[in-house]
Amino acid sequence: MKSGNLFADAAPPAEGECFETLLSHRNLVVERIISSAAITPAEYVQTQDEWVLLVEGEAVLEVAGVRHELRAGDYLFLPAGVPHTVLGASQGALWLALHLHENG
Repeated sequence: MKSGNLFADAAPPAEGECFETLLSHRNLVVERIISSAAITPAEYVQTQDEWVLLVEGEAVLEVAGVRHELRAGDYLFLPAGVPHTVLGASQGALWLALHLHENG
């Protein structure tokens, strides 16, 4: 059994984002993402569904052309195949992301 603390060793990178897999079980992957304030926006189109929760900080996402301004506690469901981009985040924005992959 693996355990830990979401807030341990959560220093943000100087730029970009840091991704850490907390759990990978069957078709579920749970990730912790830590954002810096220096993000170069990049569009993601994923093959799996994703649910994200902004635990700390603020961020702006564009999902399928719609802008979402998020604060701590806000969450979004990102269906597979839907383009999304992190346009910006506060230094140390902390995310929890759940990726649901197809069985197989």
